[in-house]
Amino acid sequence: MASRRQGRRQAVDILYQSDVTERDALEVMHEWEAADKRVSAFAAELVQGVREHLAELDELIGGAAEDWTIDRLASLDRTILRVAAYEVLHSDDVPTAVAIDEAVATAKELSTEDSGRFVNGVLGRIARESEDPS
Repeated sequence: MASRRQGRRQAVDILYQSDVTERDALEVMHEWEAADKRVSAFAAELVQGVREHLAELDELIGGAAEDWTIDRLASLDRTILRVAAYEVLHSDDVPTAVAIDEAVATAKELSTEDSGRFVNGVLGRIARESEDPS
């Protein structure tokens, strides 16, 4: 059984591939499965959730990323932010701090140290606004 960390990473990989190839995320996920790459249930849940809430997530990320539009963000950073923002907003079983910490760690591992700080700042703003929407 895959860990949640592995599931998040798998979801980021699938959604990143979807983003850079401009193809539907479910199509990419089904291709993975057809190639005998097992997709965990948690990864599939994240992929489907991000896909279903993409417009909402992009609007929130764009608003929280001061002086950056969603299209100007690096594809990998945008993907990491989408997964974590989905978890913050729509996954009741994932504590906000865990979603943010996992996203920051993923950004540091796969992108840059600056990306980790950027991801932390954007997700912190989204989390604060979701707790106090006034």
